[in-house]
Amino acid sequence: MIKEKEITKLIINEYFNSLLSDIEIDVAIVGAGPSGLTAARILAKHGKKVAIFESRVAPGGGMWGGGMLYPVIVVKQGKELLEEVGVKCKRVNDYWTASAIETTSKLISAAIDAGARLYNGTTVEDIIVREGKVSGVVINWTPALQLGLLVDPLSIEAKFVIDATGHDCYVAKKIEKLGEKKIEGEKAMWAEMGEKASVEHSKEIYPGLYVAGMAAIAYAGSPRMGPIFGGMLLSGKKVAEEILKKL
Repeated sequence: MIKEKEITKLIINEYFNSLLSDIEIDVAIVGAGPSGLTAARILAKHGKKVAIFESRVAPGGGMWGGGMLYPVIVVKQGKELLEEVGVKCKRVNDYWTASAIETTSKLISAAIDAGARLYNGTTVEDIIVREGKVSGVVINWTPALQLGLLVDPLSIEAKFVIDATGHDCYVAKKIEKLGEKKIEGEKAMWAEMGEKASVEHSKEIYPGLYVAGMAAIAYAGSPRMGPIFGGMLLSGKKVAEEILKKL
């Protein structure tokens, strides 16, 4: 016999037990795109306590859409990171192609399988700064913010925070308000330069805060790269490895 109240109890208990266990974590990742998911998988694989906060219901960022909704992704570097999660890649001249749907699904699954926790529909609306270091994030329900409801947020304590929010580099902009570097935003498309910049500028920009993927490009004011994703993957790997050295 199916009882509606039992279903409700299970959902509430499972969710809030998870959230309670993640109030203090090693790394909070803001944004579940390719760079954030890759960083989460690597960190969790090394036994670190990781939570990803994604404002949308569906994680995966812009990778689902491939290029202009043609569900194909292209990489020229970082293919090994796709193969690590079981993505089938096809060599075409000097590039590799893969299904955008398969790739996104497997990046999400691999991060969760490694032990990372993913909270969708949850927006990071602010950061916590203590003694000159980012030490956590402030979260709220995405629908509450979209409706303009006056709802106070909750806080998550983290040793490190990764801004993987994409073009908006939303978390990094909080640092800008502390008098740090002026954020110019991304420049016009130049795929080769954008791919290089996405990895080069993925780094710690303020004590405790890293930028990755498109957020790193926007923060640095570099050209965007369009629908080629190798730099995104390598960006997530780079920040994860840098954080692992400090944990």
